[in-house]
Amino acid sequence: MLATRQGAGVFVTALDVPEGLDAMLRRADIETVIEARIAIEVEASALAAKRRTTADLHEMRRAADARDAQCASIEAHVDADTALHRSIVVAAHNEILTELFDGFAPRSRKAMIGMLQRRGEFGSDSDQLVHSRILDAIAEQDATAAAELTRAHLLDLKASVA
Repeated sequence: MLATRQGAGVFVTALDVPEGLDAMLRRADIETVIEARIAIEVEASALAAKRRTTADLHEMRRAADARDAQCASIEAHVDADTALHRSIVVAAHNEILTELFDGFAPRSRKAMIGMLQRRGEFGSDSDQLVHSRILDAIAEQDATAAAELTRAHLLDLKASVA
C-alpha cells in the first residue's frame, strides 16, 4: 500500500494488502456463510418487526408467496428464498444491514444451491411454515419472536450441513 504526501513523495506504508470481502466470501464454507446470516438476519428480523411499514409487509408477503410457488428448480427456489430474506432485511430500514446482506448474497446463493443439491430436497412444508411464522411475528410487531424464530431457523439450517 502506498501513501502520498504533498511535497514529500510517495511512501510504502504496508507490504501486505488486506484481503477484501469478496475474496474472503469466495473461500467461505456454508457454515461460515450461515453464521454471517445469523448475525445479520436475526437483528434484521427484530428491527423489521419494530419498523416495518404496510408496504414492507406487502413486499414480504409477496416474496413469501413467490417462494412458496417456486419448486421448479433448486436455483429458482434459492433465488426466491433470498428475495424473501432480503425483503425482511430491507424492512429493518438499516442501510448497513442491507449492504452487508447484499454483499454476501452471491456466495450464500452458491453455498445454498450446493447444500440443497447434496440434500436432494427443498421447499418442505415445515420449511414453508417457519418462514410464515417469522413473517407473522414481524406483522404482529413481536421483535423477540421474530428474532428467535429466525435464529432457530438458521441454526437448524447450520446443523443440517454439519
